[in-house]
Amino acid sequence: MKFWGTSGAILALLAVALGAFAAHGLGSYFEKLYAETPAKMIAGHPVPAAQKYLADFKTGAEYQFYHALALLIVSQLSRCTVSRLLNVAGWCFLLGTLFFSGSLYLLTMLAVPVFGAITPIGGVLFLVGWAALAVSFLSDSGRKMDE
Repeated sequence: MKFWGTSGAILALLAVALGAFAAHGLGSYFEKLYAETPAKMIAGHPVPAAQKYLADFKTGAEYQFYHALALLIVSQLSRCTVSRLLNVAGWCFLLGTLFFSGSLYLLTMLAVPVFGAITPIGGVLFLVGWAALAVSFLSDSGRKMDE
């Protein structure tokens, strides 16, 4: 329980810090980094690369925050019951954050496109984590702490 709660709180803190960094300091860095990069086509419209990658970085921070909150939920549920599914959900949320958000941070900050290939792994881990959490609500497989 302490591990999931601590992990969730630390990830939330970092998500807020990274979101603030993106909002207040990253735009000019990306404008310089991606000055020579052609615009990206999004929904048939050209979008400057700096703008696209700033949005990608912010998406990483946003998903990190959502899954930090999910870890806090897992932590609180773990206070009442011992469940393998809760641990599966917790690990999927933690590793999903590292793969999904981490790869977006690296992709955008270092301009190394290969990191984009890692992002879907994190997305799949998020899906498995949410499924495990849902099944944990539906199942009686968890042991109550007082048993």
